[in-house]
Amino acid sequence: MKSFVVSFHQEDHVDTMQVQKLNQEDFEKATAGGTRHLFELDTNIGFFVFFDAEDINGTVSYMVLQYEEDNEEPSACYAFQLSDFYEFIALYLNDLEFSDEIDEEEEEEYGPIHHLAHLLFHIVEEGRDLEV
Repeated sequence: MKSFVVSFHQEDHVDTMQVQKLNQEDFEKATAGGTRHLFELDTNIGFFVFFDAEDINGTVSYMVLQYEEDNEEPSACYAFQLSDFYEFIALYLNDLEFSDEIDEEEEEEYGPIHHLAHLLFHIVEEGRDLEV
C-alpha cells in the first residue's frame, strides 16, 4: 500500500486529500471481513465502484475500484479517509436530486456528478505512476 497526496484546483473547493493505493494483497486483507457495494460511476476515464469493507479485525475501509475500458480486472484500488469518501457520496446523492430537476430537453450543465468525475480524474492522474 502506498500513500499519496492529491491537490485539487482552488475552484474545486476541496482540500488536499490523503489517498492510499492498494495492491492485491492489501485489498484482500482490507476486504477479508466483507464488502458493501455502495454505487458505481461510469466516466470517460474509467468505471468506478465505490464500496466499504471490513478486515478480519473489524476495521472499516472506504474504497474505490477503477476499471479501464473493457477489462474485467480492476486497474487500481484506492482507499480514502471517511471524510473524503463522504464527499464522494454527497456529490453522488446530490446529483440524483440535481438530475431530477433538469428537463430532459435541456442541455445538461456541470453538476455534482461531473464534479465527482473531475475529482476522480485528479486522483487517478496523481496515483497513475505509483507502483504498489
